[in-house]
Amino acid sequence: MRMARDERVELAALLEGLTPEQWDSPSLCEKWRVRDVVAHAIGFDPLTRTQLLKRMAKGLVTRGGANAVGVAEYADVPPGELLALVRRFAEPQGITAGFGGKIALTDGMIHQQDIRRPLGIPRTIDPDRLRVALQFSLYAPRLLGARQVRGLRLVATDMGWSHGKGPEVRGSGEALLMAMAGRRDAVKDLDGPGKDMLARRL
Repeated sequence: MRMARDERVELAALLEGLTPEQWDSPSLCEKWRVRDVVAHAIGFDPLTRTQLLKRMAKGLVTRGGANAVGVAEYADVPPGELLALVRRFAEPQGITAGFGGKIALTDGMIHQQDIRRPLGIPRTIDPDRLRVALQFSLYAPRLLGARQVRGLRLVATDMGWSHGKGPEVRGSGEALLMAMAGRRDAVKDLDGPGKDMLARRL
């Protein structure tokens, strides 16, 4: 939970410095602007249990599911209000607090990079925080990164983390995380004999 909170504090600091044009810029998430990614990343925390169930039910008959429903609900919310929500819910609540905060940590880290990569705003991620996200992303519900990388050996070149057996895919821990999350943009930052196989899967 402490790591998840730290991740959201860093997200708030990033968002505070964005211009209006950057808030409306495309992210790595198809058809989502930066503001949409923020709405998704924080939009579950304010929900009561009843509201969550209603969103899930509506998602069953909506293209894109509950995530699309949530983003649509925040479509007209100004960036300042979205930033205020990120700060208000720095401590994850509700569904994002699951697995001891690992959902908020991993989802938040991936989505922060969904914003940073297209905008060309790099950062150095705390290696302990990144290691937890890498490990959790392998088996996290809905993400299941292990499925993306089956039959491959992932080796982080900037920290002590590896996973799997087979042809190697090497790169930064951040690039490996983003690849496991299905982001093709990360492939350019990877190397090794297993790179092409991974690229074909994304």
